Amino acid sequence: MQRISFEMDDIPAPLTVSSEARRALEGLSAAATPEDLTAHRAMCDRVQRELGSIQLARHGVQMHEGEVAGVAVRIYVPPATRGDGVLLNLHGGGFIVDAGSVTENVPIAAYTGMKVIAVRYRLAPEHPFPAAVEDAESVYQALLAEHGASRLALYGTSAGACLCAQLVVRLRGKGAPLPRALGFFSGTADLSRRGDSESFFRPAAERLPDTGQFFEYVARGDRSTPAVSPMLADLRGLPPTLCIAGTRDFMLSQTALFHQALLAANVDARLLVFEAMPHAHWIFLDLPESDQAFRAMAHFFTARLRAASPPA
Repeated sequence: MQRISFEMDDIPAPLTVSSEARRALEGLSAAATPEDLTAHRAMCDRVQRELGSIQLARHGVQMHEGEVAGVAVRIYVPPATRGDGVLLNLHGGGFIVDAGSVTENVPIAAYTGMKVIAVRYRLAPEHPFPAAVEDAESVYQALLAEHGASRLALYGTSAGACLCAQLVVRLRGKGAPLPRALGFFSGTADLSRRGDSESFFRPAAERLPDTGQFFEYVARGDRSTPAVSPMLADLRGLPPTLCIAGTRDFMLSQTALFHQALLAANVDARLLVFEAMPHAHWIFLDLPESDQAFRAMAHFFTARLRAASPPA
């Protein structure tokens, strides 16, 4: 049987999405990211700075650089505070770059009216597993001591979604209180296997048959263990979870598989799939579908955290 795969620009944009999305899909290139890691990081830093400044001005959110538990963070304060919840973000970027510590968070702070703290965890390959999850745990434990688990929500995109799942499984293994809600956006919780959608939508330059997903981060870690592949853990008792992906997202399969695993464990899990959207489509700031995704995320967090508030 002949293997079939697609590049994004091989597929016509459907009429079922916004006109802005159709233009973006038609112009979407499968060009590879810079091979040099230093150049790749510089490019991502520039994107976060330039697109982030647009978001900050648009939403009136303030950003502060800081540290929590000795770990670098970015703190986002909305123009109007509504509720005392705190949202903890673990950014995407394949564990090797920072591709979202600004752009994933500004609209969330604005739409929830809550403070967002983005963990700038140590990156691979200089700092392989478990460095990133250790940094995330340090920040979470500090916020837990200050706010309590019922006031905390955790979310991440792509590698950040994987890291969120690793963190909650790690926390539960230690008997620590879990966050009130979990956002698992366009990610994977099983690094031992590839999902079907990767065969169709992963850019050709990123199809590495001899290496697994996030190989720089996993390094010598055992992919068959729950610490690395949290979907292999007993998922009972995990917090209510919102999973988001797109029908052209190479992580659609893995996001859906994690959702199914959560349902099998009797976790309150929801799956939102966006028509024709590629991986982590909310990076495209001016698409209506991007704003819809951010608003869906914010609604989920506010609903869960407000439900945890004591009666007045």
